Amino acid sequence: MLLDRFRNDFDLTDGQVSDAAEFVGLTPLQEVRARFGGCTFRDGLYRIHGESSAAVAKAWVDDAFPEFKGRFEIFGFDWLGRQFAADRARGEASDPEVMLIEPGAGEALEIPVPFSKFHDEELVDYSDEALAVNFYAQWRSQSPGSLGFDQCAGYQVPLFLGGKDQVENLELSDIEVYWGIMGQLRAQAREVGLGNPIAGIDLS
Repeated sequence: MLLDRFRNDFDLTDGQVSDAAEFVGLTPLQEVRARFGGCTFRDGLYRIHGESSAAVAKAWVDDAFPEFKGRFEIFGFDWLGRQFAADRARGEASDPEVMLIEPGAGEALEIPVPFSKFHDEELVDYSDEALAVNFYAQWRSQSPGSLGFDQCAGYQVPLFLGGKDQVENLELSDIEVYWGIMGQLRAQAREVGLGNPIAGIDLS
């Protein structure tokens, strides 16, 4: 699974791709993680998890979206800190369909594409829909430089609390801190109901 179209369209800006022959026989997700784990593309537009970072991201997603706990296998993330996951509840067992988990919107959105076609088709042919490429270009014009593997452009006021989906509402964030805050805010928003005030959160 060489992902030729993806590799031609997405410049590698950090990390190392492995083309070792021993990856033959792995599932599509296992092969992508083995070949591209830890790699950053287009200065942080899209990144692929290695085993350790995928496990950490899974814990964030399980905490923030407990209704889906145990259902996802996280494999990648974008510049907004949104996590992409293989959804065990949809598609074939060896090639599940993809889910996009959005901390700033407080939503998990189904992408009706099997994992094996996600990088070469969805990210190449529908890059703006999948990765908000045009929004990324607007943000980069005001915040030049590559995103570190532990960084994202996070919403200062999340969309599920009335924040605006615009560059002025974004700030450079540590992705782990961002997910922790968004998870706590989402939990409180779900408890009190939409439209009701949130008294505060404990960030300790």
